[in-house]
Amino acid sequence: MSNSNTSRVTMLGTGNAMCVNSYNTCFYLRTPGGGMLVDGGGGNGILRQLINARIPFENIRHMFVTHCHTDHIMGAIWMIRKISPMIFKNKHKGPFTIYCNDMVKQALLTMCNLMIPSKITNSIGSTVFLREVRDGEEVDIDDMKVTFFDIGSTNFKQYGFSAVLPDRQRLVCLGDEPYSMQCEPFARNCDWLMCEAFCLYKDRFVFNPYEKNHSTALDAGMLAQELGVKHLVLYHTEDTHLETRSTTFTAEAAQYYKGDIIVPDDLQSFDLK
Repeated sequence: MSNSNTSRVTMLGTGNAMCVNSYNTCFYLRTPGGGMLVDGGGGNGILRQLINARIPFENIRHMFVTHCHTDHIMGAIWMIRKISPMIFKNKHKGPFTIYCNDMVKQALLTMCNLMIPSKITNSIGSTVFLREVRDGEEVDIDDMKVTFFDIGSTNFKQYGFSAVLPDRQRLVCLGDEPYSMQCEPFARNCDWLMCEAFCLYKDRFVFNPYEKNHSTALDAGMLAQELGVKHLVLYHTEDTHLETRSTTFTAEAAQYYKGDIIVPDDLQSFDLK
C-alpha cells in the first residue's frame, strides 16, 4: 500500500502513438503536497484512465504537455473541457494550469477555438491557464521544484523536465525521442529516469525505431548506465507483446544497465523511494 508521504507515479498509458492494446504514454506524478499530470494521450481516453486509476479530477491542478504530437496533446483538450466546468460549478477549486512550450500553447489555443464550446474556451486566462515555459525555466509546482528543458528534438519542439521531489530525489522525463547531449545537465545522476523505448533492439527491423526517431530498450539501458541513474522507467513502447513486455524489455536493458528497471503496464503505479 502506498504511503501518502511518498511520491508516486501512476502510468495512465504506456504505448506509442499507434498502439491499440494500450493507451498512449502519459502519467500522473503525485507528491505528498500535490502533483502534475504529464501529457494526455490521444483523446478522451484520458478521462477513463484517470477514473480507472482513481485519481480525482478535482485533485488535478497542474498539467505538462511535452509536445504537439496527437498522442500527447489531444488529451489536454479533454482535460480543459472536463475541468473548466468543474471550476465554474465549484467542484474544483482551480485554477487549472497547463505548462508547455510556445508551439504547444499555440496549438492548444487553436484547437480549443475550433473544437470546444466558447464558454469553455473563454475560461482560458481566468480559471484555466496555458503557462508558456522556456528552456531551463524553474517553476514551483506544489511541493516540487520543476525545471523544464528543451530536449533538442529535430522534429517538433519538445520539452522534458526535471522535478526535485520533497525528499530531494530527482525525477527526469526525457520525452519520447532519443537522448540529446544537451539534456545531460538535467539527467546525469538523477534518481529516476523516465525514458522511451519504442521496441526491443532485436526487433528493430520490425518496428523501425530509428527511422521514426525513437530508441530501443538496449539503447535506454546503455544511456542509463552512462548517466549513472538509480532507477530506469521504460515507456512509449510497442504493444504487440504486452504479456511478455516487462520481462523482455527489462532483460534487454539489463545487458548494460545495472540499476533498477521498471517496465510498467497501463494503470500501474510505483512509489518513488
